[in-house]
Amino acid sequence: MAPGWFGKKKKDPDQAAPPENTKTPKESPPSSPSLFQRLKQGLSKTRKILNLDIEALFASNNKISESVLDRLEELLITADIGVQTTMTLMDRISKESKQITDAVQLKKILKGEIRSILETEHHRFSEAIGKPYVIMIVGVNGVGKTTTIGKIAAKEVNKGKSVLVAAADTFRAAAIEQLEIWTKRAGADLIKHKEKTDPAAVAYDGLDAALSRGTDILIIDTAGRLHTKVNLMEELKKIKRTLSKKLPGSPHEILLILDASTGQNAISQANLFNEALGITGIVLTKLDGTAKGGIVVNICKSLHIPIKYIGIGERIHDLQEFEPDAFTDALF
Repeated sequence: MAPGWFGKKKKDPDQAAPPENTKTPKESPPSSPSLFQRLKQGLSKTRKILNLDIEALFASNNKISESVLDRLEELLITADIGVQTTMTLMDRISKESKQITDAVQLKKILKGEIRSILETEHHRFSEAIGKPYVIMIVGVNGVGKTTTIGKIAAKEVNKGKSVLVAAADTFRAAAIEQLEIWTKRAGADLIKHKEKTDPAAVAYDGLDAALSRGTDILIIDTAGRLHTKVNLMEELKKIKRTLSKKLPGSPHEILLILDASTGQNAISQANLFNEALGITGIVLTKLDGTAKGGIVVNICKSLHIPIKYIGIGERIHDLQEFEPDAFTDALF
């Protein structure tokens, strides 16, 4: 089977070095609080909307009225679930409205519909044929690409996999420097060139090295200037073509890193990257209490792209494989 990839002024996660005490990461999960409890904490804003705010709708009503439906629609949109996805949920609730007499019944229907949406777009990684399994990482600056690459590399190294990272974001010297720190501490190898080198050349050399070494996993970092820049997309397409020519079928995964706290802007980013490259999976970062978890539902319903990882913190094991059941339970 393929490796398990599928998770005040703010600091730029692509420029932040890992904590000094993180050497080669260990995969033993934190003892307290549990990962599920930390996920619930990270979804606190959405939990309030889907629990306390919905319960408040029935404070003076024992049935679904037009005013309750209107208020519910507002709450779902506020939770970043999105207009179209909210309309889908509201259609189902409207059909069941005569049978709904309290918040418990309403939340049960919502929970079931949300779980169904998440499970429909949840796909396990397919089998990789031969080595290396090539993952191309894309996303705008500031979403956490560098740290996510380090965390994925650390996870796979801890599973006994050999990992090589190619630093193809050659437009920022800091990106290469920080990636070097992360790969060393993850126990992975790094292929890098001088600043301003052709990114496709770095990707090519990385793949060439991975093939000659028999490396299990090759992760390609890429630039993340403004996603509206046509030249960035053309640059990423060139990297993809270069990899495919060298190793037909690669890259096997094109993972888009999105910042959950950007809300609907994440949807527009995903549409642009997907149109240009054909995204195979999404890594959603910063689900740590600053974001509204409804964006996960919106992404699955609107984009039909599976979410492979979610990030609920800054530590190595805070990047978790996305599990629809656990995520839905954490929302309610």
